[in-house]
Amino acid sequence: MPESQNSPSEKPALKKELNLFGVFAVATGTTLSAGFFLLPGLAFQQAGPAVIIAYLIAAAMMVAPMLCKVELATAMPKAGGTYFFLDRSLGPVAGTIGGLGTWLALLLKASFALVGMGAYVTLFFADAPIQGIAVALALLFGGVNFMGAKATTRFQIVMVIGLLSLLGWFMLQGSFAIDTSRFKGFFDQGGANVFATAGLVFISYVGVTKVASVAEEVENPQRNLPLGIFIGLGTAVAVYMVGLIVIVGVTPADELANSLTPVGDAARSFAGTTGLVLVTIAALFAFMSVANAGIMSSSRYPLAMSRDHLIPPVFRKINQNGIPIVSLVLTVAAVIFCILFIDVLSIAKLASAFQLVLFALICFAVIVMRESNIESYDPSFRTPLYPWVPLAGILGPCWLITQMGTGPTLFAVGMVVLGVIWFFAYASKRIDRGGAIYHVFERLGQRRFDGLDTELRGIMKERGLRANDPFDEVVATSEIMEAGEDTDFDAITHRAAERLAPLVGLDAARIATQFLEGTRVGATPVTHGVALPHLRLPGISRPFLVVARSRRGLKIDVGDVMPSSMTHRDVHAVFFLVSPAGDPALHLRILAQLAGCVEQAGFQEDWVSARSHQALREVLLRDDRYLSLVLEPGSAAAALAGKKIRDIGFPAGSLVALVRRGSRTLVPSGSLELESDDRLTVIGDESGISELKKTYVDASESTESGF
Repeated sequence: MPESQNSPSEKPALKKELNLFGVFAVATGTTLSAGFFLLPGLAFQQAGPAVIIAYLIAAAMMVAPMLCKVELATAMPKAGGTYFFLDRSLGPVAGTIGGLGTWLALLLKASFALVGMGAYVTLFFADAPIQGIAVALALLFGGVNFMGAKATTRFQIVMVIGLLSLLGWFMLQGSFAIDTSRFKGFFDQGGANVFATAGLVFISYVGVTKVASVAEEVENPQRNLPLGIFIGLGTAVAVYMVGLIVIVGVTPADELANSLTPVGDAARSFAGTTGLVLVTIAALFAFMSVANAGIMSSSRYPLAMSRDHLIPPVFRKINQNGIPIVSLVLTVAAVIFCILFIDVLSIAKLASAFQLVLFALICFAVIVMRESNIESYDPSFRTPLYPWVPLAGILGPCWLITQMGTGPTLFAVGMVVLGVIWFFAYASKRIDRGGAIYHVFERLGQRRFDGLDTELRGIMKERGLRANDPFDEVVATSEIMEAGEDTDFDAITHRAAERLAPLVGLDAARIATQFLEGTRVGATPVTHGVALPHLRLPGISRPFLVVARSRRGLKIDVGDVMPSSMTHRDVHAVFFLVSPAGDPALHLRILAQLAGCVEQAGFQEDWVSARSHQALREVLLRDDRYLSLVLEPGSAAAALAGKKIRDIGFPAGSLVALVRRGSRTLVPSGSLELESDDRLTVIGDESGISELKKTYVDASESTESGF
């Protein structure tokens, strides 16, 4: 029998500790390393001065996969990145291939960086053992990662700031020493060699998306992931282009073609020993950052695969620092193995080849997710020019692999075969799920995997609302009803329908019938004593909410797909939600937020004991997105009495949603003049609400305290 899946108890939470600058630091730190400090000499050997074009081609090839991966990451910000995306879109066979292959590719890249560090150290200590230095550093970074993502990211930020500062000096000073004659015979090595070199140096850019593997640990992933990745890629391309022009322009061709320290050689040529020292420090920053981030990113792949039963359960263990400890130890051990037994150039070629395969699959995954029509697939960023960009992202990498030679191609094929063998030998007996591709095939009469939609809804609840979602406005303007002791669910549904009818322009009886029918067939979620009947209706411009409270509890019959299967439940709250039919994702996000609110500790007690309708609304509103102000005499807010709302000058992004005056609730307009003892419900973004609290709440507390 397959193992049970998706049990919350089996999935300890990782801590959300990466902000925007942390995402940028990881993306940039994994990009500006060996590709800049180690590969240019090897690449120049193949392409000559046109190595600059090869790097530009590689960057262009990165754009489509990057856009597709960002889309998937904002829809599914979970540990495991590429593995998770491929598994949920193309199924567990593709997930196994992607998970094992990406883990290995990241290991190779981290190993490449550590060997590069050893090479730069030998510029000053000629007899230093490169492999010994690299192994020692692998152990060091394993220790840094053991302290947790927050500590790891702080270390990463320091490394990236130091790196970019020193590279800025290198590019500025080096630009004055460029000898344009070194660019003669720009394409003498031929176009074929340029494209082959582009395949070799493609690994230089792949790190920019590796932060997706730690997406579960990113604060506000809808914003911070795409923005951090885009800034990271833009920074990397600028550094590579300007830096390569300097390297080629100041270094003799025969010296550059045989160099494992091309940036150091270039700096020494125009700034002597001082330049060499500064660039060596920059190289150490770069290699440390990529090794550190590479170990952090790759250690999340065994964790994610273990959660889904594709590899043994021991790898899902998370320690008190929020670190997948067994996965981390395995990753460090594998890095050390690569350092000791695989040569540098092979590492670059092999990692690049399989990354190309994975990027093609990622682009295909976007097509599958879009065409599956799963309503809970809700990325905050969508790949532009669909489907042409994903198609380009499929064809480009596949073509580039063929330009890299037989060895890397066979390695990529071998990794696919290895993943398939592992899946059928170990994982196939332990799982029973499919990817979104089954939803596409459903059109052809094949089966679909409904568990995926359920999982995506769970992810949507974890991820929360988008910045511009009108949840607070919907709650603040909701209709509130009290259910009497003798009221049943049918009666309260008809009362709610009567409140909604004039708002949505439909007959109340029709609305009530749709609510009740959804409940009978099991489409109404019931959790923690709350029922959430919901509809999507055509012709309405925004969501509306009617809330019913029952202090003693209402009995509700929740059906299943079979009419004979009914469950009797008691509920103290019923949220009747209607949303525009054309925006199913918004509808699901609001439902998910409501479900998240009612699952908070103490919700039911606060709900039942609330003394007013406004207090009921405030139980649902987010503390950082709303403020309740009472214009009591002597308070800081009392100064608002006698002013019209349009003259108050509240911060941008904040809005007076309701005014409570005595027993009446007033819908605010710009001309409404406020009176003493009015109670205002203000909603808005975090910064606006924070500013209002400082002005009207903190100021009042200071006055009352005598300060």
